[in-house]
Amino acid sequence: MAYRRLLLLSLAVLLPAAAMGDSDAVQDFCVPDTGSHGRPVELGLLPSYPCRNPANLTAGDFAFSGVRAAGNFSPETGFAGVSVTPAQFPGLHTLGMSFARADLSAAGGVNPPHYHPRATETALVLAGRVLAGFVDSGGRLFAKVLVEGEVMVFPRAMVHFQLNVGDAPATVYGTFNSENPGVVRIPATVFGSGIREAVLERSFGLTPAEIRRLEKRFGPPKKAEMED
Repeated sequence: MAYRRLLLLSLAVLLPAAAMGDSDAVQDFCVPDTGSHGRPVELGLLPSYPCRNPANLTAGDFAFSGVRAAGNFSPETGFAGVSVTPAQFPGLHTLGMSFARADLSAAGGVNPPHYHPRATETALVLAGRVLAGFVDSGGRLFAKVLVEGEVMVFPRAMVHFQLNVGDAPATVYGTFNSENPGVVRIPATVFGSGIREAVLERSFGLTPAEIRRLEKRFGPPKKAEMED
């Protein structure tokens, strides 16, 4: 009887852990055949395609030039971002990673507070001086000025930011340990999602006029799924 109880306890602990682990790779890579069958097969949040024949692949399938230049700068924040997942670079498919380029205009360009719900990020400063930091779940801030060649890590789901504190434009290259890290931008999520003004007013101590000004800045609210 004691042995059976020990066995059941072991299974209760080990089976959930096994279910949460990543499966081992069964092939070197899988560049998706996006033209097969006309459209992808939906598996969860991401589309999944059959793999192309490795014999037909070239080095070009594993190279990407889309981050050589900055993206479009926001006039409000001075931030320009280019995110690269398998949707933009099929060679990343099944490799469990993605990356991004972030550019900050001189003197105050900011990548506003945000977090990635499914990935840890490492941020390498390619040019400029950048104040980078994150806040942990206990409210403690970890922040440091980084210069060219220095790296900071932002743990998964921790709110983080970057601010240009130099006199010249800055560039940061970020990598993620997920093909689909996701991004939740705090200002736009709070003031651009249609949350009722009463909630925002009591939570942030803002007046209705201040809330309307912020909601106007972050655009019309997305479709809200609410029940009365």
